[in-house]
Amino acid sequence: MKIGDLAKRTGITAHTIRYYERIGLLPHAHRDGSGRRDYGEDSVVWIGFLSRLKTTGMPIRDMLRYARLRAQGDSTGPARAALLSEHRDRVRAHLAELQSALTVLDTKIAGYGETEGTDPNDADSNDTDTHTTTDPTGTRHGRHGRD
Repeated sequence: MKIGDLAKRTGITAHTIRYYERIGLLPHAHRDGSGRRDYGEDSVVWIGFLSRLKTTGMPIRDMLRYARLRAQGDSTGPARAALLSEHRDRVRAHLAELQSALTVLDTKIAGYGETEGTDPNDADSNDTDTHTTTDPTGTRHGRHGRD
């Protein structure tokens, strides 16, 4: 399939596909007689997996590491599993932080409904804690204050 067809099937742009090839995230496509890229179904599956990794916040450098290990063959299975396992742990930690933040939002929204006729900022009394979060890359961030 041509690059435009691959772009349509995967939901990413032809520019991104070329970029992925250039940096080594996507194996170089075979070229047809006219020199145009010709992709197989395996490219659709691989880009779908890369898109999932991107959605979970995996940095490109880790995706590249995974792609290099994959290209080396089955003997790298344990290393690939370890890389994905570490990333999964970061994603789970981030999900827990998001769930906690969602609970605060739900409480805040409910508080505004209960404070009708009063100053809505009075519902902020539980918002002044310092919160430390970890983003999907494992970087910790601290923040303090009210909304």
